Amino acid sequence: MTRRRGSALTEAIYLATLEELARTSFAELSFDKVATAAGTGKAALYRRWSSPGELVIAALTDPATGFGHPPTPPRTGSLRSDLVLLLSHFVHVLGEPRGRALRPLLAHRHHHPELFDQVWESVIRPAREVLLGVMGEAADRGEADPARVTGRSAEVGPRMLLVEVWRSDAVGEDEVAAVVDEVLVPLLSV
Repeated sequence: MTRRRGSALTEAIYLATLEELARTSFAELSFDKVATAAGTGKAALYRRWSSPGELVIAALTDPATGFGHPPTPPRTGSLRSDLVLLLSHFVHVLGEPRGRALRPLLAHRHHHPELFDQVWESVIRPAREVLLGVMGEAADRGEADPARVTGRSAEVGPRMLLVEVWRSDAVGEDEVAAVVDEVLVPLLSV
């Protein structure tokens, strides 16, 4: 077996981190477990990251394995279409290692508030800003009431879908469309 180095090793470590975090919890995450899952020695981790928290943030913000770039606004010209596309992407991501790794961090945020604050700023907030921007563009087109385009209204859809993913572990396109049609579009309507 060829020994991985550089970016290939880093990507393997990041994926192992996200998968281990999704499988267990942040409290149970250790360099030993990640190193074993990544097929490397724990010294490779200690050389790069000072703590599991630092490693988690690096994995979650990496463009290849995590949320390095916020979603691209669809800009279809329709509020409904933009919301369905963005929220469908959100639901899809929740099923990937990076999304599954977010679940224990969100569920146990009170145990690790500093880590949660970093996750909020580097992962959740940028995606929320994209959603808020789409809603603002809809308000500019006259499709949404500008007074209803708020941070709170931008969080309604993702929160509802996150709870549904936790409840059923899978959310279909019909559920995304229902949240958009029954909740978000009426909420934002002029």
